[in-house]
Amino acid sequence: MGGVLMGLANLVPGISGGTMLLAAGVYPQFIQGISEVTTLRFHSRNLILLASILGAAGVVVVTLAGPTRTLVIDHRWLMYSLFIGLTLGGVPVIRRLMGRFTPGAGVGCAGGILLMAAIALIQPGGADAGDSGAGSVILLFVAGVAGASAMILPGISGGYLLLILGQYLTILGAIDQLKTGLVGGNGGADWAVVREALHIFLPVALGVAVGVAGVSNLMRLLLSRFAKATLGVLLGLLLGAVLGLWPFQQGVRPQPGEQVKGRVMTRELIAQLDPTDFPLQRFPPSPRQLAGAAGLVVAGFLVTQGVAFAGRSREGQSGEE
Repeated sequence: MGGVLMGLANLVPGISGGTMLLAAGVYPQFIQGISEVTTLRFHSRNLILLASILGAAGVVVVTLAGPTRTLVIDHRWLMYSLFIGLTLGGVPVIRRLMGRFTPGAGVGCAGGILLMAAIALIQPGGADAGDSGAGSVILLFVAGVAGASAMILPGISGGYLLLILGQYLTILGAIDQLKTGLVGGNGGADWAVVREALHIFLPVALGVAVGVAGVSNLMRLLLSRFAKATLGVLLGLLLGAVLGLWPFQQGVRPQPGEQVKGRVMTRELIAQLDPTDFPLQRFPPSPRQLAGAAGLVVAGFLVTQGVAFAGRSREGQSGEE
């Protein structure tokens, strides 16, 4: 169940995989397993635990990547409103871990907010903007590292980091494409589709491996030596994350003559353009949309808080035992 919850968290911006493992009561064992494997200490019990969690998470991601991508493209303002609530729901989790708010935590929090604000401002074309070429490979690798670090840290959403880096829909599409290619048709795999998906999937997978082995251990070191300041940065990242999730925007099909990703659009290019590459355009929300967005923000907040409460309950029961 911890792996299933973690897989869902990795698909949905706003929910932390670490928080979901806390809710399932397996977070300490997962951290211990990661620590031992990355230091080349292998024990069958920890290997089985990691295989169970990561295997279940992988099945969920592969199965639901396509539907989640479709929902974000077709119902962006609904999904983004939910993502905002899920993200803000992680703020009390980090604040509770922090305890007394110190000057170091305040500086870290301000730095985290400024970092997320800068990312939201410089990200071209909105949170879903794509890229191509060597720069895209590097960004995909960075996205994999960021997503892997979020698997370890309660309160930090890997899905949101992918969204703000402009790789969220790209990676979901590649996962769904890889699944489609492997299933294939007429009883055989479509290797051309598989190879195309691997161009995106492999840099991300490499980044995930580096992130799990390196970034997670670095963050655990920072949390042990500079706990207040590090938790302050995490709190700032969550608060600043909302800046990049303005819900009332939609992808608009470009017109001939407009530039998209450095190319002047023609009717032929527009017909071939993936909906994820449509320029984002803000629109004034109706009163009904404002009310619906507010309701989804509250619902997302309550979901994350419910998961965190379940995690605290499980930890309390473990302590009593």
